[in-house]
This record gives sequence, structure tokens and C-alpha cells, in this order.
Amino acid sequence: MAIAEVTVIPIGTGSTSLSPYVAELQRVLEKQEGIQYTLTSMSTIIEGPLDSVFAAIRAIHESPFQSGAQRVSTSIKIDDRRDKASSSEQKLRSVQAKLQ
Repeated sequence: MAIAEVTVIPIGTGSTSLSPYVAELQRVLEKQEGIQYTLTSMSTIIEGPLDSVFAAIRAIHESPFQSGAQRVSTSIKIDDRRDKASSSEQKLRSVQAKLQ
């Protein structure tokens, strides 16, 4: 399973507030099949098979254009572990266990 951290930034929107765009991105993700996602204060974490993750990233990259943005900057970081099952939750548990 792949885990991706994605930040989508519409540029030139006329406002410094991005929350309406972020809310729309979450609506788009709700419609994507085969993934799980978590909104954080700085990005969105998307988990699932790599093809499904890429499809979701493409959909949320396109979303601000549909809302009138003329330019979009998307940053993506992917952790694709294939030697054993992985998830954001598992990664956090592993670190927390080492802190005890």
C-alpha cells in the first residue's frame, strides 16, 4: 500500500484563504474509490494501492481549476513499501512503541 502526503495550492485566487479549496478537495476525495485519506493542518494523507492514490491525486490537482483557479501547485511525497503491509497508523504505532 502506498502512502502519499499531498499539498494542493491554488495560485492567484484573489484571497489568502484556501479553506474553501481544501473543503472541495475533501469532497473530491470522498468520491474516490480504493483509498483512505486524512486531512491534516498542512496537507492530506492518502493511502491505498498506488494506481488509486495517483488517480486521487490527479482528481484533487484538477479540482481548483474547476473552481476557477488559473494555476495550481501540487507537492507530493510518496512512501510505497512493498516488503510488508504499511499504513499511517502502523507507522505511528511503530514510533510510539520505541518511545516507551
